[in-house]
Amino acid sequence: MQAIENSVEGNPGIAQIQQDAPPLLFVILICSVATIGGFLFGFDSGVINGTVTGLQQAFNSNTAGTGFNVASMLLGCAVGAFFAGRLADRWGRKQLLLISAVLFVVSAWGSGIAASSAEFVFYRVLGGLAVGAASVMSPAYISEVAPAAMRGRLTTVNQMAIISGLFVAFISNYWLARTAGSAVNEWWMGFSAWRWMFWVEIIPAALFFVALLLIPESPRYLVLSRQPEKATEVLRKLYGASRVQEKLDQIRASVVADHQPKLSDLLDKNAKGRLMGLGKIRKIVWVGIGLAVFQQLVGINVVFYYGAVLWQAVGFSEADALLINIISGGVSIGACLITMALVDRIGRKPLLLVGSIGMAITLGLVAFAFTTASVDASGSLQLSNEMGLLALVAANAYVFFFNGSWGPAMWTMLGEMFPNQIRGSGLAVSGLAQWGANFAITMTFPVMLVGIGLAGAYGIYTLFAVLSIAFVIYLVHETKGVELEDMRG
Repeated sequence: MQAIENSVEGNPGIAQIQQDAPPLLFVILICSVATIGGFLFGFDSGVINGTVTGLQQAFNSNTAGTGFNVASMLLGCAVGAFFAGRLADRWGRKQLLLISAVLFVVSAWGSGIAASSAEFVFYRVLGGLAVGAASVMSPAYISEVAPAAMRGRLTTVNQMAIISGLFVAFISNYWLARTAGSAVNEWWMGFSAWRWMFWVEIIPAALFFVALLLIPESPRYLVLSRQPEKATEVLRKLYGASRVQEKLDQIRASVVADHQPKLSDLLDKNAKGRLMGLGKIRKIVWVGIGLAVFQQLVGINVVFYYGAVLWQAVGFSEADALLINIISGGVSIGACLITMALVDRIGRKPLLLVGSIGMAITLGLVAFAFTTASVDASGSLQLSNEMGLLALVAANAYVFFFNGSWGPAMWTMLGEMFPNQIRGSGLAVSGLAQWGANFAITMTFPVMLVGIGLAGAYGIYTLFAVLSIAFVIYLVHETKGVELEDMRG
C-alpha cells in the first residue's frame, strides 16, 4: 500500500484528484483487513459445532461438562470484549487487533492439542479473549475510518465476514468428518478429525496478523491519545488533503480536552460536570446494552454452536446435520448481502424491526414443530416428515431474518452510536453484556434440552424476540448517515 501511495504522490494529476475526493479504494482495503478479525470471530465460534461429539468422547464429559467445554470460550469473550474496549483507548485499535491475532493462533493450536478438559478450556478461553476483542474492535475500527455515507455497508461486510467464517468452519468440519468417516475418527498424522477442525484456523489467523501490520491506526484514537501529527497523516489518506483540517477540528471538538476517556464518562453529568443522580448511567449506554443482550437472547448461537447436535436430536444423521449447517451458512451470507444493499438506504432501525418480527414468527414455528416430536425406542426424538420440513424451513428462515437484521445492524450500531469520548468504554460495557448473555444462552441450552426439551427452549427464545420488537420501537434511534462527531449520548 505504501508503494501505491508513493506512485500517486509522484503524479500531479492523480495527487490533485486525491485532494478533492476520499481515496475509497484505500478505505475499502484497510476495512477489509479489519474484517479478517470478523472472519476469525465466526470461524472460532462455529468450529466448535462439529467437535462436540469428539469432546465428549475425548474428555468423557457429561451434559453439563460438555456445555461448559463449548461455552468456556464465551467467558474469555466477555473479558476480551470488556478490556479490549478500555485498552483500545490506551494502546490503540490496531494494537488490540494485533494482540487478538496472536491469541487466535495460540488458541487454535492449543485447542487441537489439548489432552484434558481443563487444558482445552484454557486454550478456548484464550481464543475467547481474541474473539471478544475482535468482536468490538473490528466494527469500531471500520466505523472510525469509513465515510458516514458508506459506514453501514462497510461495517456490514464485517458481519458477512463473521458469517463467512462460520460457513467455512462448517464446510471444513463437514469435509474433515466425511473424509475421516466421523469427527472422532483418526484423520492424519494419528490425530482425530475434530482436532484438525481447530488447527485449520491457524492459517487465517496468521494472515490476519501480517495484514494488520500494513494498515494505519484509527485517526479518532490518535486524536484521543494526543498524536495530532499522526492523526493528520491518516486523515489525509482517508479524506484527501482538502478535508484534513476540517475533520481534525470536528474530532477535537467531540472529545473532552482535560482527560483521556474513562469509564466514568458513561455516567450522566450536567454542564458543570456533576453527576445527574447517584451513578446514573447515560441512556445511550443502556440502549447499547439492550441491543447487545437481545441479539443473544433470541438464541441464534444455539443454532451456530449446537446445530449438529440439535438436528441429530430430531433424527438427522451426523453427515446430514453438518450439511444443514452449511445450508444455514449460505442462507446467512445471502441475508448479509441484502442488508449491505439496504443498511445505508433505509437505515438500521427498520432492519432491526423487520428482523425482530420475522424472528418471532419463525422461532414460534420451530417451537411448534418440536412440540410434535415423539421419542423412539433408543430415547431419541423423532419428527414426522411434515414437521421435520417445517422445522428445517422455519429455522433457516429464522437464520435469514437474524442475519438480515440483528446480526449486522447490532454490531454496526455499537461501532457508531457512541460519541467519540465514550466509544471505547461504551463498547466495553456493551461487549461484556453481549458475551455474558451469549454464555448464559449457550451454557443453559444442553440443560434445557434435557429439562424442558427443544420446544420449551425455542419458546423462551420466541418470547425474547417478541420483547425485542418493543425495544426497537421505543428505545432505538436511527444512526444512518450521522457523522461520528455528531453522535450524542
